[in-house]
Amino acid sequence: MDVYEAVTSRRAVRGFTDRQVPREVLARVLTAAAWTPSASNVQPWHAYVLTGAPLAELKKRAGERVVSGDPWDEPEYEQYPPDLKSPYRERRFAFGEQRYGGLGIPREDLEARQRAAAANWDCFGAPAALFCYLDRDMGPAQWSDVGMYLQTVMLLLRAEGLHSCTQMAWAKYRKTVAEVLAPPTELILFCGMSIGFEDVTVRDPRTGRAPLDETVTFVHGR
Repeated sequence: MDVYEAVTSRRAVRGFTDRQVPREVLARVLTAAAWTPSASNVQPWHAYVLTGAPLAELKKRAGERVVSGDPWDEPEYEQYPPDLKSPYRERRFAFGEQRYGGLGIPREDLEARQRAAAANWDCFGAPAALFCYLDRDMGPAQWSDVGMYLQTVMLLLRAEGLHSCTQMAWAKYRKTVAEVLAPPTELILFCGMSIGFEDVTVRDPRTGRAPLDETVTFVHGR
């Protein structure tokens, strides 16, 4: 699989089979992902990979919180600006319409939307998950580095025939994740990532992208 194919075939998959992901594959991916660029080679990412019993325990604890209606943990970072402006607001809205519309869930059915969202904390059935932390003293540039790291991981997973789904939703249950992982207190959970083989029977519409002229400006010289 070449780089272009990896990029264009990568998407957020929200349905996985229970086929196990070999540890050596995950190790190969993460060893290569360490070459992700970062400013001054700081390498601010801290990744935890869960499979087997530890992941099952995390899913169990998160599921118990969902069933009990336990409120989300207080946020440690802002996922979106409080007043998301155009055109970003419209893109986010369109994503929600496509995501839930593809599942046959009307906008006004909040209960059904919550049930669909709850699948996040089962990792959509994935047999492996990665949790990405960074030091809470880091700034925007290092958060950008972490984003590049996660993208590199996802593209390498595609090269291995695997799919993934990054999930900032796990930050809402960060205390439950910490119960299982026991990370140092100076680390902040950015997101989780479900990893596995796609369940092609799960209906999961792919969201589109803005046309090139909305996001790119070519400044031509002679």
